[in-house]
Amino acid sequence: MSQTTVTPPAPPTGPTGPTGSPLAGGLKQRHLSMIALGGVIGAGLFVGSGAGIAAAGPSIVLAYAASGLLVMFVMRMLGEMSAANPASGSFSVHAERAVGPWAGFTAGWMFWTLLCVGVAIEAIGAAAIMTGWFPGTPSWLWVLLFMAVFCGSNLAAVSHFGEFEFWFAALKIAAIGLFLVLGTLAILGLLPGTAAPGTANLLHDGGLLPNGVDGLLVGLLASVVAYGGLETVTIAAAESDDPVRGVAKAVRTTMWRIAVVYVGSMLVVVTLVPWDSEGVAAGPYAAALDHLGIPGAGQVMNVVILIALLSAMNANIYGSSRMAYSLVARGQGPKALGKVSGGVPRRAVLASCGFGFVTVLLSYWYPDTLFAWLLNMVGGVILVVWGFVAVSQFVLRRRLEREAPQKLVVRMWGFPYLTWVALAGVAGVLVLMAWDPDTRVQVVFTGGLTLALAVTGYVMQRARASTGTGADA
Repeated sequence: MSQTTVTPPAPPTGPTGPTGSPLAGGLKQRHLSMIALGGVIGAGLFVGSGAGIAAAGPSIVLAYAASGLLVMFVMRMLGEMSAANPASGSFSVHAERAVGPWAGFTAGWMFWTLLCVGVAIEAIGAAAIMTGWFPGTPSWLWVLLFMAVFCGSNLAAVSHFGEFEFWFAALKIAAIGLFLVLGTLAILGLLPGTAAPGTANLLHDGGLLPNGVDGLLVGLLASVVAYGGLETVTIAAAESDDPVRGVAKAVRTTMWRIAVVYVGSMLVVVTLVPWDSEGVAAGPYAAALDHLGIPGAGQVMNVVILIALLSAMNANIYGSSRMAYSLVARGQGPKALGKVSGGVPRRAVLASCGFGFVTVLLSYWYPDTLFAWLLNMVGGVILVVWGFVAVSQFVLRRRLEREAPQKLVVRMWGFPYLTWVALAGVAGVLVLMAWDPDTRVQVVFTGGLTLALAVTGYVMQRARASTGTGADA
């Protein structure tokens, strides 16, 4: 089995793509399309949304719609840059080109941290379902089993990852589609044995904002976490047969995916079931189906949720390993992680699984509180990454218009005004988080991580510039 070691080059100044990369490639257009459709639908939506509903009540729909609009802008900006210059480092590469190596370092390692924590979140969520089916079995044992299986699957060829994600993402989309059809029929009173609920659950049990603005803020953060990871499709595009076409198509489907899958499903849940009903916080989709009295539907949905969690876990391992590989290839990480075997950065895969295996111990010590703590930890990190995307797009769009307008296959709407709107949205949510005592710790964690990475990246940038191994951006 051949092995190659990546030697860190100077920071990229031109197009970076799969050409010349030791990564094997092998993702087909159908793989990329389905990863874009359902690859990141996991714990944030299926499990985390329950806590959001419990806090925000019916206003969870407003929270998902508001953050969904923000992520539409982010994905459009990211699609513009990635279609022009596909790279396995995605927005980290774009930030390096636009702002400087320190920005690429910061954005890349923040996203790597986000996805590594995401791996642990998905594993714990899946373990919770398994312990419900098999009472008496320890949660940590299931976390260990899932980590071993999906770490192993990511050590294999990327085409195996693509095929796995294709079928499991297809199942997730089909299940959510069926849920939406049944829920809509029930809301209209057309499902046998059900009566149309009208607006009773939306307006008459505490109103649209039963817990006020504070509850809406918690719901907003839950929705931000649910959307985190959509960026992975632009990372996967670099290993596809036609990265430019793949990114363009994936980004263009973002709007209806968000409107239907995320906002639509939240609207169905809170219209059908009282927001404070028993079981909604733990599993809103299963609770809604059980409320309809469909025999066994809740358990069937739990099977789908389990598959969704494992699928998203798999996608997070893939995305984090490719981000780490890209950073190392640009001289912004440990050289040892740049070794590629059989077209797969296997050491980067193992490093990206490291926190997930640590979670085995954490789930043994803190089985009841670990999931919520991890889920709350990553919201601010997602927002900072989105901020880097917006700043990078603003700079690179101007540059592309001057130097290579033919590369603007995908264009950000209403540039530059909507880019500024996206930046204001990111800043606004962070301010709200800092204002609320319950979420302030997330801002402190995110701010500390951002500062530490930015300082480290800047010191490395200056060191490389002084030795002539890189260029000062």
